Amino acid sequence: MAEIRTAMMIQQWRRMTFLHWRYPVGAVRPLLPDGLVPDTDDDEVWVGMLPFLMDEVRPPWLPGLPYLSTFPETNLRTYVRGPDGQAGIYFFSLDAARLPAVAVARGTLNLPYRWSRMSLRTDGAMTEYRGSRFAEPRGAGYRLRARAGEPFPIEELGQIDHYLTTQYRLYTVVAGRLISVDVWHPSWVLHRAEVLHLEQDLTAAAGLPAPPGAPLVHSSPGVRTRIGLPRLVR
Repeated sequence: MAEIRTAMMIQQWRRMTFLHWRYPVGAVRPLLPDGLVPDTDDDEVWVGMLPFLMDEVRPPWLPGLPYLSTFPETNLRTYVRGPDGQAGIYFFSLDAARLPAVAVARGTLNLPYRWSRMSLRTDGAMTEYRGSRFAEPRGAGYRLRARAGEPFPIEELGQIDHYLTTQYRLYTVVAGRLISVDVWHPSWVLHRAEVLHLEQDLTAAAGLPAPPGAPLVHSSPGVRTRIGLPRLVR
């Protein structure tokens, strides 16, 4: 995908860990808005939990502000096709540690952001992510410790590795209309990774059953991104 020239937001995504599970299509389809269908693989669809550090968040015409521009975020997403057959992602939830960022994302694009108490701590190759939502009775959240390994040799990366980590479009619903937003980023440098500890109830809070087994895991130091302007999907 060509780099987006007219961006509404610039971001750096750092210290990313990708956890993915395969779900039955029937568990995911009822949670999608009209116009989107699961992007299936052998009658299953992938659901991903991605914790990372959001950094240097700013509009392209303004400098970043230290407190507002850097914070942990975790998203829970699945892979879909729009009415025109275009592939993209749909977010069940996005947890963020900055209330202004949550308010702006919900107010402009109606993205399902949740204000959460979050932390991200690193120790060499190990990263620990924690989150707990404010203003929810059970405080849905997670605790993950993951260790990054060596980079994958290019020849060992398969189609599914690229598919789960390289998506250039998100879908959301604003005022009852399906909206798409293009997201540009260079190719990820993907590393092997292992989960040392995982507790989470984000999937349950989204209405999904418990993840079926151990996740497929990747990690990356991060990428620079440009977020495009929203467009109505006809």
